[in-house]
Amino acid sequence: MEPDLLIRLILLLPLAGAVLNGVAPLFLTQLRTHETLIGTIGTAVVAVPFLLALYLFVTFGGDPVVADFYIWMAAGELDLSFAYRVDELSLIMTLVVTGVGGVIHLYSIGYMHGDEGYWRYFAYLNLFIFAMLNLVLANNLPVLFLGWEGVGLCSYLLIGFWYTDLDNSTAANKAFIVNRIGDFAFLVAMFLLFQELGALSFDVLLEQGPELSTQTLNWAVLLLFIGATGKSAQIPLFVWLPDAMAGPTPVSALIHAATMVTSGLYLLARLSVVVLEAPIVMAIIAVTGAVTAIMAATIAIAQTDIKRVLAYSTVSQLGYMFMAAGVGAFFVAIFHVVTHAFFKACLFLSSGSVIHGMEEVEHSMEHEGHDVSNFDPQDMRTMGGLKEYMPSTSATYLLATLAISGIPLTAGFFSKDEILFKAFEFGYLGGHGYAWAVWGVGIVTALLTAFYMVRSYVLTFEGDPRWTAPDRHQPHESPSSMTIPLWTLGTLSMIGGFIGLPAVIEGGDWNWIHHYLGHKYGGPVYEASFPGHVSLALEWGLIGLSSVIAIGTVYYAWTVYTTRGLEYDAMLETRLGGLYATWKDKYYWDEFYSNVVVETVTDGVGRKAFAAFDTHIVDGAVNGVARVAQKASGALRLTQTGIVQNYALSLVLGVVLVIGIMLLGI
Repeated sequence: MEPDLLIRLILLLPLAGAVLNGVAPLFLTQLRTHETLIGTIGTAVVAVPFLLALYLFVTFGGDPVVADFYIWMAAGELDLSFAYRVDELSLIMTLVVTGVGGVIHLYSIGYMHGDEGYWRYFAYLNLFIFAMLNLVLANNLPVLFLGWEGVGLCSYLLIGFWYTDLDNSTAANKAFIVNRIGDFAFLVAMFLLFQELGALSFDVLLEQGPELSTQTLNWAVLLLFIGATGKSAQIPLFVWLPDAMAGPTPVSALIHAATMVTSGLYLLARLSVVVLEAPIVMAIIAVTGAVTAIMAATIAIAQTDIKRVLAYSTVSQLGYMFMAAGVGAFFVAIFHVVTHAFFKACLFLSSGSVIHGMEEVEHSMEHEGHDVSNFDPQDMRTMGGLKEYMPSTSATYLLATLAISGIPLTAGFFSKDEILFKAFEFGYLGGHGYAWAVWGVGIVTALLTAFYMVRSYVLTFEGDPRWTAPDRHQPHESPSSMTIPLWTLGTLSMIGGFIGLPAVIEGGDWNWIHHYLGHKYGGPVYEASFPGHVSLALEWGLIGLSSVIAIGTVYYAWTVYTTRGLEYDAMLETRLGGLYATWKDKYYWDEFYSNVVVETVTDGVGRKAFAAFDTHIVDGAVNGVARVAQKASGALRLTQTGIVQNYALSLVLGVVLVIGIMLLGI
């Protein structure tokens, strides 16, 4: 099958699913009786592209394949086509988007059962996949930006899916508005690159981009990075991501694991040969990633909402990915994107299963007359003991917890340790001082990650239940449509990291994903500016250090939380005092934006500086047009007397006037 046709099918099937599910109310009168049909269509149009992408992956010859479908716009030097690119990087990302995305769609069939907006949910979800595929398969920046904005729109629709709840609508608005800041920087970067190169296709950017002047490169890469901080939730534009928990839990899994949040990192990886020529900006990227990683990890320790713990965990793991990009190891950043998709999707979907069970407890308690005003089905303090009632969910959550904690031979172990090693190598051999700091922060963040993830597991599944409900209304395991995706992702969380296992081929040491992404044109290339290699003994020593930290922290957290539970949280809060309060209040980022940006800039400076202009010029012009139209219509109304003689006289006078004009013209 021709690549052009495969690309068309991969792109258009999710779009067709969005259209079919979007018009379902026009043809299906009893929507609730057709949930299976809607869910099956929504899942199939993502699963089939995964199989097609897998075929492309197996048959890919090594040279990039560009499918140029038709001209989008052409003006002067600007010549933009809807062109798509198949190479190592786009194939890996397409497999992640459609593979993990397809599993999330399957899970959603059971999770969204009975929801009034079932058809709308799958329409939005399919549209999300279509937009993300445009982003990762694009062969030029404008098409990538089209997908970039598409995932932004879909995230707005899905985060605010239950729009009758004001908090959900507010969270959707926050995500949409904050991302506009990064998007503006992305647009300016495109204008700058087009001004200098006269083209925006990746063929030109990858070939000629590195030859730009140092000043232009620094500005272009910095602007692209600012754009990436919005989509990939780095400081200071990360604040939208935790609030994105307002949407359905599978949406959280899709946004956090496989799609939107990886967009910024993908952009830098796609243009890695250009980014590598801006070492100053690379240092900024690495340091920003490190600070984001440890900040989010400390916040996660003090959270009690299970989804918020996972949300800040995502922010922290994204920081790891940017640490790798900042030291030039783009292939490792993409490796962590892949493994993170496995264990983070598993964690979110497991939390969704838990929330389902706790909502049943809440309903039964309410039915029995208990006070549920303070009961929150997402609060880990109201859980405990769920392993007995939800064995599959607890097992898969534990597998993913071990993976993200970096326990040896799990998926997270391989990618996380590779990031830490590359940061160490960049400082040790390259003499880049900031890389040492990045490595140190990465080690501390790994310790914190293992701690707060084991905490979340134990408080949720171990110990005695911290709820009261009648025996006949105890939480129970989710249906197979939800547990099969959980076991699939849980298994991948265990074995998925072996794609990065060092092996030997053709007499030389290699890492598969490094070889696949790093030695082909257009893929992320790791070219650190230093000779030599770290000794094998030192490399094994670093692996041993991180392994001891992961295992030791998991053991410690397991011990203290299984024996002391919530009492240990109270002890931490007492001993750490103001520091713990700062973590709990998320370093007051939301207060900063509310007080400084919203009140000072918008309400204060904005309104005071532009109030007169807005009132007298803008409103004056609009109101003036309305008044003129009103007076003109009032004058014309006088001609409508209802007297036939007047109309006849007007007709005669009009004829006389026309004849007179004609005679004068002669």
